[in-house]
Amino acid sequence: MEQVDLIISADWIIPVEPRGAVYTDHAIAIRDGRIEALAPAGEIAARFQATESIDRPGHALIPGLINAHTHAAMSLFRGIADDLPLEKWLGEHIWPAEARWASAEFVRDGAELAICEMLRGGTTCFQDMYFFPDVVAQAAVERNIRAVVGMIVLEVPSAWAQNAAEYIDKGLAVHDRFRGSTLVHSTFAPHAPYTVGNESFERIRMLADELDTHIHMHVHETASEVDEALREHRQRPLQRLDELGLVTSQLAAVHMTQLDDAEIDLLAERGASVVHCPESNLKLASGFCPVQRLLNAGVNVALGTDGAASNNDLDLFGEMRTAALLAKGVANDAAAVTAEQALEIATLGGARAIGLADEIGSLAPGKSADLVALD
Repeated sequence: MEQVDLIISADWIIPVEPRGAVYTDHAIAIRDGRIEALAPAGEIAARFQATESIDRPGHALIPGLINAHTHAAMSLFRGIADDLPLEKWLGEHIWPAEARWASAEFVRDGAELAICEMLRGGTTCFQDMYFFPDVVAQAAVERNIRAVVGMIVLEVPSAWAQNAAEYIDKGLAVHDRFRGSTLVHSTFAPHAPYTVGNESFERIRMLADELDTHIHMHVHETASEVDEALREHRQRPLQRLDELGLVTSQLAAVHMTQLDDAEIDLLAERGASVVHCPESNLKLASGFCPVQRLLNAGVNVALGTDGAASNNDLDLFGEMRTAALLAKGVANDAAAVTAEQALEIATLGGARAIGLADEIGSLAPGKSADLVALD
């Protein structure tokens, strides 16, 4: 018999791939942190001898959920500025609070609180965008959660860096420091088209190509963002990003509440991903992401909570429910974003958006054993 570290059995296993599959009386064998086999329980028992066996009657095994957009340390800002639109919420409350409080210690405490909340809620991987990404990365390693930390870029000073060049240089140092980690990956995280200039975008594009890393950015979050871009640049933000060479399969564009048909076609053609944050968009009245239209066009969609300050939690199960219900109302179609699609968006869709679809996002032999037992 083959020796493995762990065998987990449950009443149901929902692997996400193939979509809609639900296996009963099955088990998963795990060796060295990877899925060795997924098969009927009798076959697993006949083939493998395990150091430890876990049986979860009444449970379903699913892939670990992937929070594809959050600002983990903002768990410490939960509820400080409720019932406000994005511009006032951000400009009059969040940015001043960050200027006063953001520090390595603040980020460490906020990230650890967020990691605890996410792990308890079935999230095994998160993509972060915040200051002191080195601190977030170290917290993820110590708490044994998978993380994609953003090499954040802004044109304005903060406690982390003073200008775009310093943001990029410090981000690259974080990338190098955690390059060999099995849990931590890095991505470029320019904040948004309205806070980052063309010269910085061009450098980010060049470095992302050289390092073969992704780009994680707020795009088309509100109608006012698009209107301001038309006044300043005489083009919509996505068009500007495309002309700068940033709309590619490396792009994970967050929010995307303002999209016309041509832009949806562009995203599909380029292979870019959209990260949907329904509860944050609802709280800030930012608009509605046309999720079903994106899916119909073949665009990969992932799911994020955004930061706890604009949600006010990091619960991806709640986010899946909101995403499915909201999509039905927006599309005027009760079949929009089915249960199977909602789970895929929160797992494999997230893995695709962060460039880790070969590693996580579904329960398949060879992939990392990031999984959740759901009662």
